[in-house]
Amino acid sequence: MLGGSPAKALTDQTTATEHKLKIIVCGGHPGDPEYGCGGTISRFTSLGHEVILLYLNNGGWPPTPPAARIAEAKKGCEILKARSLYADQENGHAVVDNAHYESYTKLLDTEKPDLVFTQWPIDNHRDHRAITNLTYDAWKNSKQSFALYYYEVSDGEDTLQFSPTHYVDITEHEPTKRAACFAHASQTPDRYYKLQDDVANFRGIESGYKRAEAFVLQLRSPSDPLQLLMKR
Repeated sequence: MLGGSPAKALTDQTTATEHKLKIIVCGGHPGDPEYGCGGTISRFTSLGHEVILLYLNNGGWPPTPPAARIAEAKKGCEILKARSLYADQENGHAVVDNAHYESYTKLLDTEKPDLVFTQWPIDNHRDHRAITNLTYDAWKNSKQSFALYYYEVSDGEDTLQFSPTHYVDITEHEPTKRAACFAHASQTPDRYYKLQDDVANFRGIESGYKRAEAFVLQLRSPSDPLQLLMKR
């Protein structure tokens, strides 16, 4: 069962910690982490934490070639001060089997993250569901060595039945998030950013901010690093 902890809010008055975190944000395609977590990523990197955007595939889909999507992802990561990493699957043809579980686990083990964000498991896109299954399995096999959170994208169109435990105030970082999302110029950002910004506005209403991103903490995570950014 997911969730179950009291809602927590991250305010703009953040405090950097001495320990710099290593954060991985997983997504089915280039653009998913940026749309779902771009403001939170910007919050973390502005405090000097290391963030990696891990994409299940390179997003190539006719008529847009893989090279163009990779270039867009590189630009988006530069805006967020993050770096990209790929699990080398094929867009629209996700594979979840023993071999891919093992290779994906090795990928995460090599990076040794402190916390990982991944997509919500109830999602209309199979690539989103696939990377979540792979990430959860890697977390389980690591003996819950890192905190695991879920994020939402395009509620109603992709993510369904999402009930947050945490809210991150992204009001001041929305312009950076917007720029990172619009870096994916081939993916009709005019349409999709409006949809995701509606989600951010709604989560802001829920949590008392102008704009917010929402998350669910996986039960049995060893810690709750998002609290390190909470107003004291």
